[in-house]
Amino acid sequence: MSTLTVTYVGGPTAVVEYAGLRILLDPTFDPPQTYESDGEALTKTVGPGIELDDLGPIDLVLLSHHEHEDNLDYSGRELVRRTPTLSTAKAGVDLGKPVVGLDCWEEHRVGDITVTAAPALHGPPGAEQLVGPVIGFLLEAEGAPTVYVSGDNASLELVQQIADRFPRVDVAILFAGAARVPSIDAALTLTSTDARRAAEVLGVSQVVGLHTEDWEHFSESRAQLEAAFEGTDLLIDTPRGHRVELETRHRLASES
Repeated sequence: MSTLTVTYVGGPTAVVEYAGLRILLDPTFDPPQTYESDGEALTKTVGPGIELDDLGPIDLVLLSHHEHEDNLDYSGRELVRRTPTLSTAKAGVDLGKPVVGLDCWEEHRVGDITVTAAPALHGPPGAEQLVGPVIGFLLEAEGAPTVYVSGDNASLELVQQIADRFPRVDVAILFAGAARVPSIDAALTLTSTDARRAAEVLGVSQVVGLHTEDWEHFSESRAQLEAAFEGTDLLIDTPRGHRVELETRHRLASES
């Protein structure tokens, strides 16, 4: 057995303790407010479950993309200026050091962890022209479960590509909420139904659901995500601000 912990902060933001490192996902710590982002108004309705000053040390930030405040807000930008961060190749150029930009399937070693950049699509095909690039992440370490972090991906076809390349994924951290903006007539992140399908495609034993609360443009709620997983024991309860341990029986190389 191996222990992985997740502390849900709010929106897409969580702290993942994995293989000796404290990893922060998509930092958003601003108070409620409205942002103008790519011509769209993004309104945050609830503040973080943990204040940035109370977060404790962070070893690594995994940033799915940097161009929208619901994934990287003003407080988050201050954090990534002083914290090792992995993100898209464009973020690496736009934000500069210490942000390291990764291309699809590129690997980066941090401590005992191998991080692989996973493909992602922030909406329907062609949406990248409007919303910019986005990536997900695969985390691997000796004696630890393999973890997939979807980032703002809406494509099940790309999830299938990930499953084909990583046939043994133990835990999926899925950004759901079916985010929508007026300029694009489609969900920009996984719907609740697609989140369950993604878990089934990957064959994971546990799912952490993020990106379902705190923003007006998230069109599906946490309750809808829970309903989609009804009848399974996949979806983990992650109360805001609480550190939750996930005991996972990861598949060892000797089992292959």
